[in-house]
Amino acid sequence: MNPFKLIGIMVVFGSVGLLSTACDRHSSDFKYSVDEFADIEVIKYKIPGWDDLSLQQKEYIYHLSEAAKYGRDIIWMQNFKNNLIYRKAIEAVLNGYEGDRNCQDYQQFLIYAKRVFFSNGIHHHYAETKILPDCSEAYMAGLFSAVNVENAEVLAHELCDPDFAPVRCYKGSDRDIVLASSCNLYEGVTQAEAEAFYSKMENPDDPTPVSYGLNSRLVKKDGRLYEDVYTTSGCYGPALTKVVEELEKAALVAQNDAQKRYIAQLVDYYRTGDLKTWDECNVTWVQDNESAVDFINGFIEVYGDPLGRKANWEANVNFKDSVASQRTVTISENAAWFEEHSPIDPRFRKKEVKGISAKVIDVACIAGDAFPSTAIGINLPNADWIRKDYGSKSVTINNITEAYNKASDEKPNSVLAEFAWNKKEIERAKKYGYIVDNLHTDLHECLGHGSGQLLEGTSPNALKEYGSTLEEARADLFALYYLADPKLVELGLLDSRDAYKAEYDSYIRAGGFTQFSRVALGQPVTEAHMQNRKLIADWCKEKGAASNIIERKVRDGKTYFVINDYEGLRALFAELLAEIQRIKSEGDYEAGKALVENYGVNIDPVLHKEVLERYSALNLKPYRGFVNPEIVPVVKDGKVTDYAVEYCDDFVGQHLYYGRKYSTLL
Repeated sequence: MNPFKLIGIMVVFGSVGLLSTACDRHSSDFKYSVDEFADIEVIKYKIPGWDDLSLQQKEYIYHLSEAAKYGRDIIWMQNFKNNLIYRKAIEAVLNGYEGDRNCQDYQQFLIYAKRVFFSNGIHHHYAETKILPDCSEAYMAGLFSAVNVENAEVLAHELCDPDFAPVRCYKGSDRDIVLASSCNLYEGVTQAEAEAFYSKMENPDDPTPVSYGLNSRLVKKDGRLYEDVYTTSGCYGPALTKVVEELEKAALVAQNDAQKRYIAQLVDYYRTGDLKTWDECNVTWVQDNESAVDFINGFIEVYGDPLGRKANWEANVNFKDSVASQRTVTISENAAWFEEHSPIDPRFRKKEVKGISAKVIDVACIAGDAFPSTAIGINLPNADWIRKDYGSKSVTINNITEAYNKASDEKPNSVLAEFAWNKKEIERAKKYGYIVDNLHTDLHECLGHGSGQLLEGTSPNALKEYGSTLEEARADLFALYYLADPKLVELGLLDSRDAYKAEYDSYIRAGGFTQFSRVALGQPVTEAHMQNRKLIADWCKEKGAASNIIERKVRDGKTYFVINDYEGLRALFAELLAEIQRIKSEGDYEAGKALVENYGVNIDPVLHKEVLERYSALNLKPYRGFVNPEIVPVVKDGKVTDYAVEYCDDFVGQHLYYGRKYSTLL
């Protein structure tokens, strides 16, 4: 990537107060790793091809990115009602504390602050459990008092008390999961009341069902239930107003009428909260396959809701990587073949595959629930009826995947070298791992999520709190099954029939073992994607035990999981895919619950202890996320003549900057 000219930066950043040392425009000697703390590594990603974009495209991306960042406060408040109060107190200390910043207590507070920034609140971004500071409650109260934070002692006590708001999104089966969750999606409402409220609204015979509850809080006041809807004049109004302002600026430089229509519908949705308008917006969006620049902005994924109904706010601004997109184009063009040959009951296959489009993208901004930690692939819209009638749009995020790999290359130690059984497995991973991992993502997003259909009369929400885990498992299994199909070699997507084995090795190794490095000893798996991977790996270990398809081996006191029969494992993937598709198509809640609870939640304590010890010795962080590049208007003679990219090397500095510029709700 070409270095950017250093022009106009003091004018632009001086007005908003970004730390002058936070970012660097030059890409020479580019180092991906930015910061490490607790269980987290922060890295940065490049925006390749920026210089090849037109000025109009850059301006469009700039305003879409500003719209994305103005939604930041929303996700903080959705995660927990007091998160913004806590964030403001932490920011006040980081900006204004004049005491000893080198002492151990302050350094412990700084690590806590970074963890809260990374998680968009006081609960761990993946584990859902409350993050507790290592400094004392008294010290934290003293910091808050020193910078004149109101109710300093109360805030410090709430942050340090393990029994106050202990879990953001409770996934257990032993309690009322709504009352046990601290997320700010329900107020004074029980699980039974919430389920009854929305059950009355849904019509199982509606061919175009609305996703009721997607964009609201459900509140009980004076004995009455009502929805506090997210609109410019309602809940989160000031933030959504700023989002709308930037979207309307983007519309002025949109590339085509489809983009303008999509933005107009999105703006109308934010102003009215009408979920039918949201569906219309998604139909318009999914049918636009020509625009080079694209974006996601809205209340989209429901992983943060214990009932799997209410969506967190997120945004993503991106543009197409034309060269890398050739493989996803090939996959989407053959979608009908994959659906027809899927190892599921023919009743559950789509009779006609419509509108599946796929591409590889480079992101220019990630925000909301997609920041700092982001997915590497996306498949939307989520509404099953839109997928069936209009298709879906799938993307694999190339520059994020590249950043992960390049950051790993900067490290002296390797998870692969530690946990792979032998040299052959390691060499196969090095030769094919990157391509089959990308293909797995392509198949998961492009076809997996878009495959299959519900039987008539089955509610899209029938699987309730287990729906997200089972849907991710379904898409993963679809991808795993087809990675081993000769069709991929025939299509030119792989050059070897054995390449898929690298992904099978990696998936079983991670799903049933190494991913537990992300979970505290003695704790269950709670995050949907982790539950999905564990479910698949452990189910296959159990079902394949008699024929020794996957063998547990021990060498020098270390455990390894070795695949002895790859075709046998593929057959198990097919069997489990067929069952999970049946569960989804029929809405079999009890069967879905049994799969998740039996295979996706509880970790063998002996294995757990071992993986934590071995992973710790590698001095690697199990979680990684990002700082965004800053898109900077280049001003000359009072006129914007270009938009430059500046790469950020200061994680805390970026979050303090975002707090100053984009905070609207407190």
